Amino acid sequence: MVRPLRIEYEGALYHVTSRGNHKNDIFVDDEDRQIFLRILSNTIIDKGWICYGYCLMSNHYHLIIETPHANLSKGMRQLNGIYTQTSNRRHDRVGHLFQGRYKAILVDADAYLLELSRYVVLNPVRAGMVSEASQWQWSSYRAVAGLDPTPSLLTPEPVLSYFSEQNTPPQQLYAAFVAEGVSKKSIWSELRQQIYLGHDDFVLDAHHKASGSSYDSNIPKVQQLPPAKSLSEIAELYEGRDDAIVAAYQTGAYSYSQIGLYFNIHFTTVGRIVRKQRVNSPRKMHQ
Repeated sequence: MVRPLRIEYEGALYHVTSRGNHKNDIFVDDEDRQIFLRILSNTIIDKGWICYGYCLMSNHYHLIIETPHANLSKGMRQLNGIYTQTSNRRHDRVGHLFQGRYKAILVDADAYLLELSRYVVLNPVRAGMVSEASQWQWSSYRAVAGLDPTPSLLTPEPVLSYFSEQNTPPQQLYAAFVAEGVSKKSIWSELRQQIYLGHDDFVLDAHHKASGSSYDSNIPKVQQLPPAKSLSEIAELYEGRDDAIVAAYQTGAYSYSQIGLYFNIHFTTVGRIVRKQRVNSPRKMHQ
């Protein structure tokens, strides 16, 4: 069986899972989970990752990770490697703890971050381990829902920002959103080519970003674009910030994270601007 491609680029968002060898437990007790979260926190700091959600089960875990520096594989080697060594010492074991390579799905943040965050924290409920997400302390749910303090490894604001423009506290709306998800269909029916959770334009953009300045022979020539203008050049061409943001995204050369970094806003804000503005034609300052 052919392994799925590993696609890495700056600002990529992933749903990452890793399972125990022979389906064995990777977390024997709660201390194991605490150790794993400490190692995850150190990895996030060391690699500059951003974590939007997580859930530790018994024989596997789920992470929602953004990689501003295109370094998922390096970080995963660190995370799983250090945890394996620590767990083996603690439980007097030798050999592999995890079943082969981790699995990473490249995610269109604008279209799927919110749904993915719900899917991840509902895993214990769907597995019959608890009756509701708040009863499982080893996920990001309680922190995002405002039930527990936010751990340093977690960045909940992007998920909560989807509910920020309403009168009800966003944590309360998030909790209601998660509760409604138990009966929803799986998001994985929309998975493409084993590694993409996104629409056609997202898949093409991901190929373009991953290939850098050189052409990718696996992409038809009609889909290969010339080098895009820099973000500063694009910003100078448009009257308004939002118009420039939309134009930058439409080049296919920049992720929401890269655009957000340049304009000093979060990538979810970039996504909302793109959705709102792309129905209109941006107004250039210079023709």
